[in-house]
Amino acid sequence: MPVKIRLARHGAKKRPFYRIVVADVESPRDGKFIEMVGTYNPLLDPAEVSMKQDRIKYWIDQGAIPTDTVKSLLKKEGFFANPAE
Repeated sequence: MPVKIRLARHGAKKRPFYRIVVADVESPRDGKFIEMVGTYNPLLDPAEVSMKQDRIKYWIDQGAIPTDTVKSLLKKEGFFANPAE
């Protein structure tokens, strides 16, 4: 079962709010997920990101692949200390 760390959209029309979730690659964007590991609110200035770094590290060690958007959020939060990742 391939797993990804990705965003699931919530909130009202034109008022997005995202959950950072660990989900099977075949499940729909806003559908079933394994675990919620954080949130992302792009409407605030600066954007608010909160995440459970220990759980994200666990899932990456288990083979979960973050999407490009989540990877950029992780880099901004200082999750990847190595610039090569």
